[in-house]
Amino acid sequence: MSEFETVIGLEVHAQLKTNTKIFCSCRNRFGDPPNTNVCPVCLGLPGALPVLNKQVVDFAVMTGLMLNCEIAKFSKFDRKNYFYPDLPKAYQISQFDLPICGMGQIEADVNGVKKTFGITRAHLEEDAGKLIHNDAGEGSLVDLNRTGTPLLEIVSEPDMHSPEEAYVYLSTIKQLISYLGVSDCNMEEGSLRCDANISIRPFGQKELGVKVEIKNLNSFKNVQKALEYEIKRQTALCSSGREDEIVQETRLFNVDSGKTHSMRSKEMAHDYRYFPDPDLVPMTFTDEEIENFRKQLPERPEDKKSRFINLFELSEYDAAVLTAEKNIADYFEAVIKNGASPKNAVNWISNNLLSELNQSNITLEECKITPDLLAELISLIEKKTISGNIAKKIFPELFETGKSPAKIVDEKELVQVTDSSEIDAWVDQAIKENPDAVKSIKNGAEKAIGRIVGSVMKLSRGKANPAIVQQKIKEKI
Repeated sequence: MSEFETVIGLEVHAQLKTNTKIFCSCRNRFGDPPNTNVCPVCLGLPGALPVLNKQVVDFAVMTGLMLNCEIAKFSKFDRKNYFYPDLPKAYQISQFDLPICGMGQIEADVNGVKKTFGITRAHLEEDAGKLIHNDAGEGSLVDLNRTGTPLLEIVSEPDMHSPEEAYVYLSTIKQLISYLGVSDCNMEEGSLRCDANISIRPFGQKELGVKVEIKNLNSFKNVQKALEYEIKRQTALCSSGREDEIVQETRLFNVDSGKTHSMRSKEMAHDYRYFPDPDLVPMTFTDEEIENFRKQLPERPEDKKSRFINLFELSEYDAAVLTAEKNIADYFEAVIKNGASPKNAVNWISNNLLSELNQSNITLEECKITPDLLAELISLIEKKTISGNIAKKIFPELFETGKSPAKIVDEKELVQVTDSSEIDAWVDQAIKENPDAVKSIKNGAEKAIGRIVGSVMKLSRGKANPAIVQQKIKEKI
């Protein structure tokens, strides 16, 4: 066991999913041609004045409430001054001492144990542009489409003590924001970004160790891997008496090598010369307004999970799978509303539908199997029109075409056979073809029945009712 304790704090930047940017009417959309969603405001041209997007504020307040934060009745915007090529104004409009969301906390399950993670604050700011560097070292290009897109920066307390806890915290933050629908939380597109602050200290020491910031973390797994490497690096230095080599700096994580490397020193804190933005009025809220926002919050994931367990008698695991994302939970409830039993609905969603989605790399919203179609398929099984095996065989076609399951079954003549005389003939033939299995069954090895059932299903092209087949075999042997 290590003699050092790890202390981790995370800064999460969530890009808010508004139609337009935070201070102008330019389109807020990823993937458009470079420098096409720009105007005098986000280009920082002289005389252009910002106008605050109300939806950005609404999204920030609702996110704060979802994170159990205190909502400030008075908050303001500030200018954070620094020069960088992707920042046209040479300052970023952000929030300094009076953020829109104050202290908060979230709960999450870490290896079966409930843990509370504190949140220091959540504040609004505009994003900077994006530099595109030439691989040959011939120069850089700048795309200012992202300039002025609305960000909510969520700053945690240093409450995490392992990479696993950091992973769980991030997953919970993403889940809560996704449930609200205020961000698509796509890390690949940069709409959810994370910087990690990490230090180590001897167990029992109250003072924090030297803090190292890690950037360039584009997935939750990479956050975990970067922290694991940094813990090993810092622990090795401290264990060998070289703790002075741990300096306050910003490091980047290299995905290919699995290592962090120094980007720039942060021995002295940057003087951003914050001051209140004179072009934007402060934001004020009354208790009544905050309460109205609270009433608009969706059912929380943990509440939905408890409801699914109690109302639909689901296992803890199944409820967790269904409520991991709001769209999956909504899909599940829609399947049930269309007549499917909860047990069959969860089995087909978790074992078949989600698997097909992952393999096809498409979203649930793009899926052609609508809730009513899945409910129809389940109904065919429950009414014994088709067997579960037949349902699995036609599922890929259903997924590909979105056709009615009943129509597919009818076209392929897959209706399950329950006629006793027809099944009798198949069973007699299967018994005749499997004398070894018959002998094993007579000697008490009931598992051998499966071989005869398999033969019957082959003879019937999967259409014989398996329950009737088993019953017939037992009667005849």
